[in-house]
Amino acid sequence: MEEPTRGANVESDRALPPTGSTAEQIGSADLVVGVLSESGSNTIAKMCDDLRTLPGPLRIAVLNDDQQQAPSPDTSETAQGGASVFLVPSLLPKSDVPATRVMSMSETYQSVFAAAEKLQARGCCIIASKMESATPHWAWRIAQPLFESQADLVLPHYARRKFEGLLNASILAPMTRALYGKRVNNPMGPDFGVSQRLFQRMLAAKATGKRLNLLASLTPTALCQNLQIIEVNVGTRIYPPTDWSNMSSVLADVLTPVFVDVERNAPFWQRTRVSLPLPVVGEPFSSDQDSPDVDTRAMVESFQLGNRELQEIWSLVLPPSSLFELRKLSRLPVEQFRLPDELWVRIVYDFALAHRLRTISRDHLLRSMTPLYLGWVASYAHDLAFPGAMSPARRLERLALSYEAGKSYLVSRWRWPDRFNP
Repeated sequence: MEEPTRGANVESDRALPPTGSTAEQIGSADLVVGVLSESGSNTIAKMCDDLRTLPGPLRIAVLNDDQQQAPSPDTSETAQGGASVFLVPSLLPKSDVPATRVMSMSETYQSVFAAAEKLQARGCCIIASKMESATPHWAWRIAQPLFESQADLVLPHYARRKFEGLLNASILAPMTRALYGKRVNNPMGPDFGVSQRLFQRMLAAKATGKRLNLLASLTPTALCQNLQIIEVNVGTRIYPPTDWSNMSSVLADVLTPVFVDVERNAPFWQRTRVSLPLPVVGEPFSSDQDSPDVDTRAMVESFQLGNRELQEIWSLVLPPSSLFELRKLSRLPVEQFRLPDELWVRIVYDFALAHRLRTISRDHLLRSMTPLYLGWVASYAHDLAFPGAMSPARRLERLALSYEAGKSYLVSRWRWPDRFNP
């Protein structure tokens, strides 16, 4: 995808469009853009300038509160043949969307969808990640397929740093691919483009009392309803720093709505057999820097401690063969520690099943998964560290294939849990 064309005078001094318009004053809009992250006025101005280049006489409402230091309003907001952009003051909470706020972020997404519904928008775009100074074009890239390709859901494809987004890379993305049959890179965004058809269905489902977490359920809903999904290469996402010593609440918060969707959508995913790639727009970006290395010794020690103290819980979830393999791994020296992909996949699937069966308290269950997850992260780091190691992308593709190969194990346990009782 080509970048929007800009004039020489559209840099940091680019003026924002008029502010203070209310939804009632605007009346209607073709596109609603919710900017949920803290973003400077210059970044918002560049984003608005990008949005003006969308084809056709579009009316675009940008929901954002960061107007205290905005430049003087620009009265010539409409480019020749382009879109009109309005800044609408909103009460949307600002966040960098750390994983521990999945539940509260669902309410924020619902607010954006409700605003889009009120303005009778044909689509909405949510920018929840902190935008780097070089990438205020995300909204344009994500919104464009909604109008040019009639996409129902536009998902981001971020340039990957090897130790960022690992909960997504180790569980969310490969499990979504294996279960739902589409090779989705970031099923939980958090940046999305959503068509009117999809956001209306999500609002209607919430209104009927369904347990939908709009951040977690958006992609599975589109997949199960066979709606058109497109991925867009958007560049590098800035992730909040990972506190590897405090992952229990993160796992519980993220995996709870994901496993609820797995249970709800079981009739669909049990019928899928193979995975297919999604259409991708734009050339891939390469990250200009890498994430810091991780302390694998502390992670392996946490895994070993879990083996000593969580056997009673794990024995309610995992079959004896898995428990036996985990005990063998706990006796390995740190530098030799490797958690095989096949074992990790069975662990994830067994925890999804235990979540469905309510074997123990769901929150307690998912928190007990923390040492196992840290063991996987340590193993992944060791795999990338030795001379001649494969790239992170190839390593994660191998993991994804293991999820697909292990799907029959999940289907069997799901249909006949008693037969496979540990």
